[in-house]
Amino acid sequence: MAPIRLDVVTAERLVLSEDVDIVIAPGIEGQLGILPHHAPLMTMLDAGELIARKGQEEISLAVAGGFLEVGKDRVIVLADIAERAEEINVEEAEEARKRAETALAEKKPGFDALAAEAALRASLARLKVAAKRRKKTPLV
Repeated sequence: MAPIRLDVVTAERLVLSEDVDIVIAPGIEGQLGILPHHAPLMTMLDAGELIARKGQEEISLAVAGGFLEVGKDRVIVLADIAERAEEINVEEAEEARKRAETALAEKKPGFDALAAEAALRASLARLKVAAKRRKKTPLV
């Protein structure tokens, strides 16, 4: 089967640009599986893990917010947040999770529940992807 081009972009940088066999992404209404020659599609992304498979290799990214567009033999992800598994700073993600949980619990003046919930989902996605990568890394 011919590959499909995957480009994952944030406002800051191009995170990934690869030819892959399948893309599995967290859409707002559930997981999406995209193979070459998929029908055109545009959807919003939820926080979660984006997986790209290329042969036996699996590329894992944490994404949150943004859009996914499927065109002819190409998937473009315009994400608010996108990090490859190996780039995730676990301590930073854990601190972000704690801050979001504290904000949700305390509800101080000026509290933005939607922003706190989005930050919590993004930090949990980062932690999940980082944990998955650690399980696959052989111990030396």
